[in-house]
Amino acid sequence: MNTIKSYPTSAKLLHWASALMIISMLFLGVSMIQSLATWQVTALALHQSFGVLVLVLVVIRLLNKLRFESPSLPADLARAQQIVAQGSHVLLYLGMIAMPLSGWLMQNANGVMVTAFGWFTLPTLIPADIQYYALFRELHGLIAWLLFGLILLHITGALYHGLVRRDHVLSSMTFNSHKDK
Repeated sequence: MNTIKSYPTSAKLLHWASALMIISMLFLGVSMIQSLATWQVTALALHQSFGVLVLVLVVIRLLNKLRFESPSLPADLARAQQIVAQGSHVLLYLGMIAMPLSGWLMQNANGVMVTAFGWFTLPTLIPADIQYYALFRELHGLIAWLLFGLILLHITGALYHGLVRRDHVLSSMTFNSHKDK
């Protein structure tokens, strides 16, 4: 078991920036499908741009993760809880990658090119096809709900560790006054 009690600042910054963007994107996505308001075109452009940014951040997070050793889970944590924690982290990363990729494919299948803040346009991965559009639209929605559920599980686990167990798990990802190790 390692003695590291906290994630490095780089991991914390990437975690919290990703979390805020992803949660905002989930709510923006839900609002976009519930409305035909004039702001929907602007919302879609922002949704696409931030989706590209989320994908880039997740790749950076994964590369950053290779640079350090993560803090261990508490030694007295039940094996089933350790498996759920590790499995949910893997699923969160898969969801964070699958979500923007499915959106990108959905837009391509709709004949729409994905741009990021007007700075650049992503390459077209698949040709326009209504059947693929329908498939990736459904997949994008399904992944959104799964990601939302995983985020709730993640938050619940963090609060359990912070408020009930009062161990180092939650504090390892917060910006507290203790020096990062």
